[in-house]
Amino acid sequence: MKNPHLFAFTRRSLAVVLLAVAASGCVTVPAPVTVSQTIASQASLSTLNGLIVAADLQGALNAAGPFTVFAPSNDALKALPAAVLNDVSKDPAKLKNLLTFHVVPVAAMAKDVKNGNVKALNGDNLALSKAGDFVTVENAMVTKADIVASNGVVHIIDTVLIPPAKK
Repeated sequence: MKNPHLFAFTRRSLAVVLLAVAASGCVTVPAPVTVSQTIASQASLSTLNGLIVAADLQGALNAAGPFTVFAPSNDALKALPAAVLNDVSKDPAKLKNLLTFHVVPVAAMAKDVKNGNVKALNGDNLALSKAGDFVTVENAMVTKADIVASNGVVHIIDTVLIPPAKK
């Protein structure tokens, strides 16, 4: 039969060792990962990340938030007509408008999405809908949901959202 005091001593000793290691700085706790950093870490969002950098939006997406980013995948951006991508890439205001149309100032997990409109950071309304487990925003389907970040959530979508033309 095992000695119960030996087991308790061993558990206590382990706790003391772990505390000593943590206090010595040998254990590092990772910094919180923001939506901007989350997008940068996803291989399927590398094109979007490049556009975010070009529009100088990393700082905004590293802010406290909360944010929900409907992030078009590389394939979604590749399917965009080249003329549209070239046009917005050459005009910083158009690029920023396009990208901020993909961001809303709330953190919404897919299960919490309700049918209706929500205001994007660019000021335009985005139409959200949910049918069972399927979430759509405008004409885009969420293909990977709920990538949680410290200041919000990222949902990967299969189509680039085009904001309405300004009057």
